[in-house]
Amino acid sequence: MEKDANELVRKCDGCQNYAPMIHREEEPLHSVLSPNYNNGSRILLTTGETEVAKYANPSSPHEMHLLDLDNSWKLLRGKVFGPEHDHPPELEEIGKKIVEKCQGLPLTVSVIAGHLSKITRTNKSWKDVARTLGEIISSHPNKCLEVLGLSYHHLPNHLKPCFLSMGGFPEDYQVETWRLIQLWIAEGFLRTSKSGKSLEEVAEDYLVDFISRNLIMVRKSRFNGKIKACGIHDLLREFCLTEVEITKFMRVERIDPVPTLPTQKHNGHRFSFQTRSYSVGDSCKLLPPVTKSIYLFSERRLYLKLDFFSRFSLLRVLAIFDQKFRSFPLVITKLFHLRYLQVQSYNNLPPSISELHNLQTLIYEGQDYKHTTLPGKIWMMNNLRHIHLSRACYLPSPRRESILNKYLVIGMPNLEELSNLCFTSCTNENFSIIPNLKRLIVHHIGSSRRKNRANHLIDMSSLTKLKALKCVSNASWSWRSTSIKRFVFPTSLKRLTLAGGFCFSWEDISTLVMLPNLEELKLKRNAVSDPIWRLSDEDKFESLKLLLLSELEFGHWEASSESFPSLKRLVMRNCINLKEIPTDFGEICTLESIELHNCSTVVEGCARNIEQEHEDMGNNFLKVYIYNNRRNYSLF
Repeated sequence: MEKDANELVRKCDGCQNYAPMIHREEEPLHSVLSPNYNNGSRILLTTGETEVAKYANPSSPHEMHLLDLDNSWKLLRGKVFGPEHDHPPELEEIGKKIVEKCQGLPLTVSVIAGHLSKITRTNKSWKDVARTLGEIISSHPNKCLEVLGLSYHHLPNHLKPCFLSMGGFPEDYQVETWRLIQLWIAEGFLRTSKSGKSLEEVAEDYLVDFISRNLIMVRKSRFNGKIKACGIHDLLREFCLTEVEITKFMRVERIDPVPTLPTQKHNGHRFSFQTRSYSVGDSCKLLPPVTKSIYLFSERRLYLKLDFFSRFSLLRVLAIFDQKFRSFPLVITKLFHLRYLQVQSYNNLPPSISELHNLQTLIYEGQDYKHTTLPGKIWMMNNLRHIHLSRACYLPSPRRESILNKYLVIGMPNLEELSNLCFTSCTNENFSIIPNLKRLIVHHIGSSRRKNRANHLIDMSSLTKLKALKCVSNASWSWRSTSIKRFVFPTSLKRLTLAGGFCFSWEDISTLVMLPNLEELKLKRNAVSDPIWRLSDEDKFESLKLLLLSELEFGHWEASSESFPSLKRLVMRNCINLKEIPTDFGEICTLESIELHNCSTVVEGCARNIEQEHEDMGNNFLKVYIYNNRRNYSLF
């Protein structure tokens, strides 16, 4: 087959005015595309994989994008009513709602258009289509799902479980990358790397591969190109749901308005409940004791008995979304094999949580507007990699707890991420036994003990692997009596965010030039209080690529291009008092974008002048984006 296809292309290459269409990624492309008879002929290659396109044409492959709403409506309208026929005005609003659900995929729009062509053209019938769009897609497997199946079946075997796991999330669900990666790790989907990469790095490679194959969509991304959140197209989700049912990879209970219960016991090891029509507890009674993963999504309150989970002694993953227990179900602490736990309750975590010796990811949400106190025995959980807490948490002293309770402190040597740690728990004693921490969020809670607050030293120098730090304060009083110099930041830091009522001086902020690896700096919501930011010739943020200033009250900014020699992106939000952007910024040759959100017209003019200066120097890649609540955004 491959030999015949190559021969056909070579024969065509001697002719004129042809365009062979190739969509077989496994072919040796260079051997096929190499002939050149200088006769004006062209070969058009289409592929769903970015890497294949780059291999065929490394310089300028053309990337196809999803259709926007207007073009989706034009495609649907043309296929239903014909290119030269007007559509009934009363169908335009519902028609646009239908194509919006198609999420810009031409294949979906075409299938739905074919269905609409065969039904009555009334508002009621089109509303029914909008409501049952997923079912309609599923009823056309030859047109949709089998086409998408080609991309799935071409995946290497080790990637297939990761992709199918996306069907475990509800429709249009946006999943944070860190959460997805930890689920893949807990499920055992990842292979160890021969190159010495960590499991997180292997998972990131998997995710990039899926995106290059257009199987997973980026929903949010970081400035450095890292994927912050992702999702899956509804059509691909329908394929996932069909495939997981056929392969028994996962049982998914979907939202169903008809209150029916399954009558037979489920088979398999993974279960996702995305239902509101009946009691999840009743359905879960049919799960086998060998169940290894349970995902619970519900739009309504779940009524589960606290001993409900005692049947599943082999459970590895328990993720309960949007439901809160009155008290923490202690039976969960008996699930020895648990690796991933996401749960909510109105009280603190119990000391018995330390019995989960295999737990790697802990996501816990306590009572609203109250801090959480972690149990001292958490120091015994040496396999923990991620702790995500919704509220500020106190971490007890390991030495004090070991003396009081007479148990050996092991520490958490594998912990890489910790969110919402209270400032008072940021001590050398605590940090010294979590040496591999890479991401940290610290939270300050208001206190009347002003003197103690001013003298408290936050020494993070022992966290030599820390890459990202976010400091948040919800204090109503000012920090004017203290200084950022009381923070000892590790030199490994690449991303730093300061948000809330710290009210640091700009002189303090300028000392951050001492962080040699700092690439992203975000200052938000009164993190700084001074009216003037004046940078001297010696103040140089050598590695800074992103600077974000949001809701700051300063009015004057003095800096030169040498102050930010590597800056790529400048973002300013609601800095309404600022009079101008330093004019020397026009000489920053690395600058790629300036984004202004609700800033003054004078600042907008400064940004345009900087862009014009770049254009005069022959630099056309600087873009200025201006957003304003009172008018549409503009691109200059």
